[in-house]
Amino acid sequence: MFDKLKEIIAEKLGAEVDEITEESRFKEDLEADSLDLFELVMAIEEEFGASIPSEDLEKLATVGDVIEYMKKQGIEG
Repeated sequence: MFDKLKEIIAEKLGAEVDEITEESRFKEDLEADSLDLFELVMAIEEEFGASIPSEDLEKLATVGDVIEYMKKQGIEG
């Protein structure tokens, strides 16, 4: 799941795949704005068949947060 997630993040945010870690913060480290995050969530939902409600987005600050959230939702990649 992490490798696929890194690919999506790199594509949507223009980051280098090798620089993305589970500790990477979307806003601070990857310089994502609100629109970037919206597009990223849509791509993740499409790729993994997930649904991430907007009220949960605020809790997902790092790449690791997204991985843990998806695992708790029963989504494996």
